[in-house]
Formats: sequence, structure tokens, C-alpha cells
Amino acid sequence: MTLRERLDKLEPRERRLLTILLGFVAVCVLLLVPIGLASVASSKRTENQEMRDLLQSIYEASGKVNERKAQRDALLARYARPAPPLAGFIEDAAKQQGLTAAESQDRPDVPHGKKYTERVTVVKMHRIGMLGLAKMLERVESSGHPVAVTRLNLKPRAGEPDSYEVELGISAFDRKGDPQPASPAPIAAPAGDVEEEEP
Repeated sequence: MTLRERLDKLEPRERRLLTILLGFVAVCVLLLVPIGLASVASSKRTENQEMRDLLQSIYEASGKVNERKAQRDALLARYARPAPPLAGFIEDAAKQQGLTAAESQDRPDVPHGKKYTERVTVVKMHRIGMLGLAKMLERVESSGHPVAVTRLNLKPRAGEPDSYEVELGISAFDRKGDPQPASPAPIAAPAGDVEEEEP
């Protein structure tokens, strides 16, 4: 029996119900398929946008990483050239401005973490003009060495314009080199110094 024969045998009420059912299925197919496709497309669009955002953040982060690496390399390059002995360094900077350092005193080295040490030298100067002092400090700061002015005490001299007693502390920061693994050298004991172990 074919499908056409089966449909012909149905009563009018059954045909009407079958038509309603087929119409409902057709409406569901026509509505649900586009809604499902739109939902899938929307979820894919959201995933694609998340991937774009992630890639964008990776590109931005790589730029920041490169910038930080360049800063680190510049910092290591600055520490690659250690500062000379500070007393002579300050004396040279002062002489170039026509100033003299009356006395200088080296302080003990101060460790900063495992890789850095700070050397401090305090210098006292008498009858110093402000312009000469400013130029000397500028020369110290722009020397390219890892040095910094860490102490500055100015006292004006009574009755003398533009004349100061200056106490100046300059710090140099040195980076310790990474320790090289030392290969153990064989130690040969002299023949006469060999002691026998007691049983």
C-alpha cells in the first residue's frame, strides 16, 4: 500500500489533523532552523571576537615586553661601566667648574640585594657659588656612570652673597658579576705531609 492510498483512506477529520501537524512541523522547521543557525553564528562571532581581543592583548603585551627588555638592557649597559673612585671623580667634576673639595670621606659599602652595592663618598666644600655647584651636580648626574647625589646640605655663609658651605654625598652603584662556576682543581699534597689514618 502506497502513501497516497493511505492518505485517501483517512477520514476528513484525520486529514485535517494531519495537515495541521504537517503545517506545525513546517513552521517549526522554517523558524527553528534560522534561529538555530543565528544562535550558532552568534556564538561563533563571540568566539571570534574573544580571539581577536586575545590576539590584540598579546600584541600589546609583546610591545610592553619589548619596551621593558630595552629598558633592562639599557640599565645593564649603564651598570656595565662601573663608576671610578668617587673622591677623584668628584674632584674632577669640581675642578672643571673652578671649585675645590676641602675634604672627602668614604663611607662603608652598603649591599642592596644580592647583585648591587652602594659606595658612598661625602665631600665638604667651602665658599661655593650656586651656579658652579649646579653645573658640577649636572655634570655628575650626566656622567653616564651609575651615580646619584644622595645627600646635599647647603648652609649660606653670613655676610657673603652667593657663598655656601656644602656637604655633598654621592653614591655609586656597582653591579656584582654573576658568579662563574669554578672547576675544582686537583690538590696534590706534598709527600712528607701525608698522614696515615688510624684504624
